[in-house]
Amino acid sequence: MSDVFSKRKRSQIMQSVRGKGNRSTEGRIRYRLVSSGLSGWRLHASDITGKPNFAFPQEKVAVFVDGCFWHGCKTCRNLPATNRKFWAEKIHSNKLRDRTVTAQLRRDGWATVRFLEHDVRSQPNNCVSQIYSIVRDRSASASYS
Repeated sequence: MSDVFSKRKRSQIMQSVRGKGNRSTEGRIRYRLVSSGLSGWRLHASDITGKPNFAFPQEKVAVFVDGCFWHGCKTCRNLPATNRKFWAEKIHSNKLRDRTVTAQLRRDGWATVRFLEHDVRSQPNNCVSQIYSIVRDRSASASYS
């Protein structure tokens, strides 16, 4: 069946779609943050550069959970067989944006943590332990200032 929209219109529609609330990866971190008692975080903080999945504003810690496909995971390497040039460029631009966002957050005094999807799936407790350590360290250093 052919598309009812023109190629240009379909592109506009797809550009307006924004992913949020990925249950399989982001949900694993969220569940463990709640059960660990670590508080002070916000989900999808749109007022913070890059809209991190989890933000600890008081400690200035931004946590991103990156999908292996969309962020070019070298371990998973799952580039589609069709339209490879488009996908390679898309993933390259996503990785470039990730670096730009991380650099801007660091300039603004934020610590950034990025996890790939496969890490969250296989070792969610390790991911939360890393978050906990960074938040704890930044909280302690802020109290001495």
